[in-house]
Amino acid sequence: MKRLAVLSGLLLAGAISLAVARQPQQRPAALEIQKVKDNLFMITGGGGNTAAFITQNGVVVVDTKVANNGPGILEKIKSVTPKPVIMVINTHTHSDHVGSNSAFTGAVEFIAHENCKASMEKMTEFQTEEGKKFLPSKTYKDKLSLLKGADKVDLYYFGRGHTGGDTFVVFPALKVMHAGDLFPGKGAPIMDTNTGGSGLEYPRTLMKAAAGIKGVESVIPGHSTLMTWNDFKEYGEFVRDLVAAAEQARKAGKTADEAAANFKLPEKYKGYNMGRLKADVTTIYSELK
Repeated sequence: MKRLAVLSGLLLAGAISLAVARQPQQRPAALEIQKVKDNLFMITGGGGNTAAFITQNGVVVVDTKVANNGPGILEKIKSVTPKPVIMVINTHTHSDHVGSNSAFTGAVEFIAHENCKASMEKMTEFQTEEGKKFLPSKTYKDKLSLLKGADKVDLYYFGRGHTGGDTFVVFPALKVMHAGDLFPGKGAPIMDTNTGGSGLEYPRTLMKAAAGIKGVESVIPGHSTLMTWNDFKEYGEFVRDLVAAAEQARKAGKTADEAAANFKLPEKYKGYNMGRLKADVTTIYSELK
């Protein structure tokens, strides 16, 4: 089991390190903006999906993509409102969601879960005196409500999953949630144990969120098109079934490679991208006692 844990960690660390190493050379991406509600927009391209929520006093941004895309995000925001950005919420620590924090200068408040901040502090881009300015100045443990009335934003933490500090961002008045990479899209997820993520805890976290968050109808996923609340609930069932199948395969004496090779999806998950299945099974095996 220790060997599997090391292998899984090395593979994931290598993939993330490669992405970070390439980041400074990346050119700004071609971004697109899509209206979700009259005052809520989703900006795609250049990393994770960014949300721009237009409030009475300014714009709340959720996630900032990879480096060098900040100006593009700001340009897209200016195409729909003259209001300034007043707040940036990071759903988790990965560079494709925090990489352009430094573009949001001035009176901008940065917010994330306390575990996310702890992971961000270990990232090279946030270790210089200049970089530290773009770390979260406000954190929370379980739930945090920001602003009031129709502008209210609720942040929820339900446990480990993609990382150890993933935030669900809910816009109650609009019945919309930004799920970050806890729900990247319909496919096998990344379980990043190097930043506190967990394969075994992942489905429990999603199930807690599905039970604990009320009134949401639409979901902005980390890396896909706009989804419904039912899509989100189905994804929790998918991850639950994936983990259960891996646990059963291990009990049956199968290796991680054998479990991944023989994995069969229920019909309702037809069309899910299973490209990360082997890595997920390896991670789950490494966590099993």
